[in-house]
Order: sequence, then structure tokens, then C-alpha cells
Amino acid sequence: MPRGTLEVILVSAKGLKDADFLKKMDPYVILTYRAQENRSSVARGGGSNPRWNESFLFTVSDNVAELNLRIMDKDTFTRDDFLGEARIPLEPVFAAGSIQETSYNVVKNQNYCGEIKVALTFNPEW
Repeated sequence: MPRGTLEVILVSAKGLKDADFLKKMDPYVILTYRAQENRSSVARGGGSNPRWNESFLFTVSDNVAELNLRIMDKDTFTRDDFLGEARIPLEPVFAAGSIQETSYNVVKNQNYCGEIKVALTFNPEW
């Protein structure tokens, strides 16, 4: 059972399906591991290919082996649009210690709708 700290570097996304008709999308990401949740900044005018380059930390204390990334489009006057999500298996990072920047498929209603790029590092507790 791994225990330690998981660092997630949210790099960018590409090929996201555009949810806005009149202007560029303003995407952000909700990162969830168990009951822990972090939220990226909003990539204003990021459109279908936003960049964040942000780092987030999660405490790992049990065998939950998946990180969930929900990509949203920030809207001013209506509810934010759900663009899709990526589920990242964590077993490889627990085993290797780190995974370089890797692209994961973004899926909505079982359909491919872009990619999100993250790097992962696991620092075990000794």
C-alpha cells in the first residue's frame, strides 16, 4: 500500500472540442484523488489548446490507484461546460517513481474529445 505525496504537473491540453460559439473557450481542470480536490487556474482564451504549467500535490495514504481530471469551460453567465475527463492509472507512477510528460485521452460520453498532458511524481513516505 503506497503512502506518500503525489505531485501532478498539469501541462496542457490539445484538440478539446469547442463549447463556445462566439469566443474562445476558457478551460480549467478539476483534479480529484479520493476526497482531495484541486482546481487549476482558468486558461483565459486558451481555446482548444490551453496551457497551464501548474503543479498540484495530493497525499497518498491507501491503494486508490486513479487520478481523475475533469476539464471544464468557464462561462460568465451560464453554468460552466463539461468538456470531458481523463482517468489516469497511478500504479505505473507508484512503481517507477515518476512519469515524464504524457498525453492522456479526454473522453466525454465514451467519445474521444482531445488530450491532456501531465507529468507525475510519487515521493514515498519512508
